[in-house]
Amino acid sequence: MNIISVKNFLLPFAICLLMAVALYPDSQLNPEHYSTEGLELDFNISKDIAMTSQEEVIMFNMFTPHLGKSFEGFKEALAFKESRGDYFTVNTLGYLGKYQFGKETLKVIGIYNPNQFLYNPELQEKAFVANTERNKWVLRKDIKRFEGKLIGGVKVSESGILAAAHLAGPGSVKKFLRSYGGFNFSDAYGSSIKHYMKKFSGYDTSFITPDKKARVTL
Repeated sequence: MNIISVKNFLLPFAICLLMAVALYPDSQLNPEHYSTEGLELDFNISKDIAMTSQEEVIMFNMFTPHLGKSFEGFKEALAFKESRGDYFTVNTLGYLGKYQFGKETLKVIGIYNPNQFLYNPELQEKAFVANTERNKWVLRKDIKRFEGKLIGGVKVSESGILAAAHLAGPGSVKKFLRSYGGFNFSDAYGSSIKHYMKKFSGYDTSFITPDKKARVTL
């Protein structure tokens, strides 16, 4: 029993001793060997890189498909202006989703549950198309009459008219066109019909078919 007890004592002791020796700092280390004195530690980046803004770096590294002046380009550009493309946002005036729809406009195209609308991206995309179809029907004569003309220094295009109708409603756009820019509605955040008419000019919205009774169905 004594031999076994000695072995049980010595083995753990030996292990502890070895660990202590391994971890004990070497008193022979010479701090001068690790000194940075005399070394050139200039890690300044180049002026070109330093002057690059964070936004430029992000844009450089982020892959973005080129949508150009397609209908998808129109839709996404307008969504970015409205909400930065956020499906789930509600602004201070209660406008909802990626395209910032008002509750009354949603009712016109057959959507009566704003909460369901806010949390359903597919429904929001279909709502945008349906609303644009309806606006195009309401403004069909004005598109034909004014497209290509210069009003208030802005060349009128179909996509510009439809974007402005999304902002202010087709009735307000009619007033703008027929007053030759004299009536220029602005929303609570300062965005005007004229601004939208210019910003969203020249996109291909031929995809949209005028439809007086456009409704959303899932």
